[in-house]
Amino acid sequence: MNELQRQRLKSFALVAPLALFLLVFFIIPLVTMMKEAVSDPVAAKALPLTAQAVSDWNPEAPPTPEMKAALAEDIRNNDDAQLFGDLVRRLNSAQPGFRTLMSKTRNQLTKLEEPVDYVQIDLVAIDKKWGEQQYWQAIASAASTTLTDRNLLAAIDMERDISGEIRSLPSDASANVTIMVRTFITALSVTIACILIGIPFAMVAASVEGWKRQLLLGAVLLPLWTSLLVRTAAWFILLQDQGLINNALIAIGITSEPLALIFNRTGVIIAMTHVLLPFMVLPVFSVLIGIPKNLMPAAASLGAHPLRSFFHVLLPLIMRGVVSGSLLVFMTALGYYITPALIGGAKDQLISSVIAFYAMGAANWGMAGALGMVLLIATILLYTIYMRLSTEKEVRS
Repeated sequence: MNELQRQRLKSFALVAPLALFLLVFFIIPLVTMMKEAVSDPVAAKALPLTAQAVSDWNPEAPPTPEMKAALAEDIRNNDDAQLFGDLVRRLNSAQPGFRTLMSKTRNQLTKLEEPVDYVQIDLVAIDKKWGEQQYWQAIASAASTTLTDRNLLAAIDMERDISGEIRSLPSDASANVTIMVRTFITALSVTIACILIGIPFAMVAASVEGWKRQLLLGAVLLPLWTSLLVRTAAWFILLQDQGLINNALIAIGITSEPLALIFNRTGVIIAMTHVLLPFMVLPVFSVLIGIPKNLMPAAASLGAHPLRSFFHVLLPLIMRGVVSGSLLVFMTALGYYITPALIGGAKDQLISSVIAFYAMGAANWGMAGALGMVLLIATILLYTIYMRLSTEKEVRS
């Protein structure tokens, strides 16, 4: 092994732990999420005979005797409780009513004594819903494919009709787009709040030295040293009607009654701004300490107003730190879950709450993956736009 090969091996050894970490904790979960978003194998696995019977069926025609016999046999012979439960959830998400229909049908079919002539079984006699076309269409749609765009379309409030055309869901059927827009608006509001608070704070911290600077930086870093749940619980106490903030406002005469600071958008923005403020202050501070302190006095000596000096002298120099901090705050705020869940009301929940509901509450990993995938794509698009604008700005300069 020559010297060049040894250097390459050493370089690979240094990078290998990071690459392994990214592979295990980022790439594999990301690929799994994307696979779940477009996978729909439950119906085909739970109803193998039905999947074959509906392969050439016209959804506009009545169900054939072969389809009915195959479905009855699949339901009766399915002894996997977990798979049958997943099948019921999958079908019920496409057509409400399947939960009771499948359970009732399975109970009746299991009572039949061997040998069973499935062709002679009258499913309509078991439940009248088997005579309705939409239930068979839902079964055919679910059993005919293992790859689907159903979850991705549902994540943006769309669906395919019987003819395969994409259409919008009724306004009362889904609100994923509304919640997604709310998430981006909240993240943008928190980012703006962090900019308005973080820049002055960083300027003050950069203008002093010694223990004063350490004290200011320690104050802004303190949230990073405390559990997120503890910080959120603290704001839950502070923002109550009888909390410290409302009591202080009433005591000094600013208001005569408690302000609504909790279970609304205001409380969510306040709490998230406090948690994410360090991600804005630190990048701006790191840029400020490298700028000569005599620039602002020099601008003032030339007759510039302090605001004019700030916007025309200092702000362009620290813009790199402001943009970096804004990206950190915005990207982090998009995925926040605990703070909006505890501080916000029903109309203030972000897309992370919906993803958590589908993943843990409804056990619908496909829908959870689709929403996560849509959020990821939207975030990548915004980041791409930012990089494009930054590149064009550098070229012009």
